[in-house]
Amino acid sequence: MATPNYSYEKRQRELAKKRKAEEKAAEKKARKAQGRSDEPSHGDDADPASPEAGQAPSQEA
Repeated sequence: MATPNYSYEKRQRELAKKRKAEEKAAEKKARKAQGRSDEPSHGDDADPASPEAGQAPSQEA
């Protein structure tokens, strides 16, 4: 019976892990690109000086 080639098995695991990480990064990039084109940016619409919804404006003298 032949002895197992551990370095080959390790290399295959590393390649599979790298491939999975690349796929995940590609999906994340696609989601990010899709989110930008479909939804307006939340940072541009909000006025930081205006009070948040549900909060009463402060009464400073």
